Amino acid sequence: MAAALEFDQVTKEYRSLSSRRSIRALDGFTVQVEAEEIFGFLGPNGAGKSTAIHLAMGFMLPTNGSGRMLGKPFGHSATRRRVGFLAENVALYHRPAEKLIRFYGALNAMDGSNLAKRTRDVLQIVGLEEHAKRNIGKFSRGMLQRAGLAQALVNDPELLILDEPTSALDPLARVMVRELLLSARNNGKTIFLSSHLLSEVELVCDRVAVLHRGKLVRFGKTADLLQSSERIEIVARSIAANAFAGGVAHNGIVRFSVPASDQRLALERVWSLGGEIVSVNPVRRSLEEVFLEVTRDRQTPLAEGVQ
Repeated sequence: MAAALEFDQVTKEYRSLSSRRSIRALDGFTVQVEAEEIFGFLGPNGAGKSTAIHLAMGFMLPTNGSGRMLGKPFGHSATRRRVGFLAENVALYHRPAEKLIRFYGALNAMDGSNLAKRTRDVLQIVGLEEHAKRNIGKFSRGMLQRAGLAQALVNDPELLILDEPTSALDPLARVMVRELLLSARNNGKTIFLSSHLLSEVELVCDRVAVLHRGKLVRFGKTADLLQSSERIEIVARSIAANAFAGGVAHNGIVRFSVPASDQRLALERVWSLGGEIVSVNPVRRSLEEVFLEVTRDRQTPLAEGVQ
């Protein structure tokens, strides 16, 4: 199956007219987003994430390299009708929510009863059905975010490109978005998700890419990235909790971790104490730990205003 979104050695430079200085926001960026996956796109402020998204949507052109979205070059107008896009900073026309969503659906060549039904459906999905007649100029920040999600969904897109979709949402609404993304993926959609909420990304994303100073610094399956090769967790029974440093006992089961190089010695000691091994697994890290590992001590933004 062809990739839903691909960047091929994409470089983007911004040039200052006053100082004639160039700023490289993306530097030889290459990545492929497979169809029917939730892809997490991470990076500190100024890493180049928004630049990459704007290039994919055709809002600007790369300095070098190329990319394809749903099999067509970036910026292909007909292809954008098959894409749902939510920008980081939601800015919507001040009109009743239902009319607003119908407007965005019409921009994607939807009309008639199909558009009317789809508008009602997406407002219900994001929890705004009771506010359909209300002008969004009176919406709270969280409600505006929901309206932004509704406009991204109205055309039933094959590819969703979402920049900070859970921004300003309360915990209940974040759960709603999480379930929405998982349901979309299960129904054959592809989701490209940029977010600073690493715990949310960890819960839903199949693969993750970390961008830093315009370069791809970590990429892979989420489960693989969260496994540590340095420490091993051992679960055993019939031994004392203090038999190993840091051991924690619960219902007769003791958990402890050791450096990977000491795994064999630890197992032999459990057996020598008359214990039984229940499981041996790499220690699982959080996505936050992985993120800090590849960006720590390099947090100086690329340039003010470059995202």
